[in-house]
Amino acid sequence: MVFPLQTVTALARTTITLSFLFYASWSDYKTREVGNRLWILFAPPAFTLTFLELYLYESSQLVSYGICFSLTAVLAIILFYAGGFGGADAKALMCLALALPFYPNNLLTPFLNEISLIAQNFFPITVFSNSILIAAATALYMLLYNAFWHKKTRKKLFEEHKKESFGRKLLVLMTGYKVSISKMKEKWHLYPLEDLENVEDGFKRKLVLIPKDEERNTIVERLAKAVETRKIQDMVWATPGLPMLIFITAGLIIALFFGDIVWIFVRFLLG
Repeated sequence: MVFPLQTVTALARTTITLSFLFYASWSDYKTREVGNRLWILFAPPAFTLTFLELYLYESSQLVSYGICFSLTAVLAIILFYAGGFGGADAKALMCLALALPFYPNNLLTPFLNEISLIAQNFFPITVFSNSILIAAATALYMLLYNAFWHKKTRKKLFEEHKKESFGRKLLVLMTGYKVSISKMKEKWHLYPLEDLENVEDGFKRKLVLIPKDEERNTIVERLAKAVETRKIQDMVWATPGLPMLIFITAGLIIALFFGDIVWIFVRFLLG
């Protein structure tokens, strides 16, 4: 069977994208680092293959290609500076816009046989929305895990954080769970969701909603010292900090083979 050149380039773009994102996700999970070299290697073939395919077969889409990349880049940069994305996540989304700006309908068809308007014109946005929904599913898992832990141990979840707002407690419940300080020191990928703050009569425990890499070890040692001196109990809030790249990769796979989850849900509600 002879495949048209356009199908071959679409297959190459999709394969390259999945390969780089799989490797980036694995690297991020194992080391929490993804070198810039990966994106430097990813971007040129992604742009070249997409540009040539559009230039040869759908030149009218070149302007849309530029618009799609620009909007995706702006979204990625805003999320990065807002603290919602890491640098690797932002670069992954931009490289995705270079490689797959539109759903590759000359190569694949979703199982539900329907491609949303967003996926047709801004495929990276569909991948992003899918990844956010998958991440939200992990938040539901965390809530259920903490509820079962509370019921099983009969221990209060926020006994030392009674003055914290309901909103902060809810965010911690959706992103973390309680672990011993020894486990947190052993598992480098666990990040503390609380810290100690000096006050006039000693110290107070406070919840931390956005843990930072550079502060992780300092906070863990501070909590460990407080546990050793019996100033606090040996159970603290922590988050595994699952890399967003894993969710982006999963969002891409779902977008390719199932479609736009948000669109599917809206169509279901509208009948």
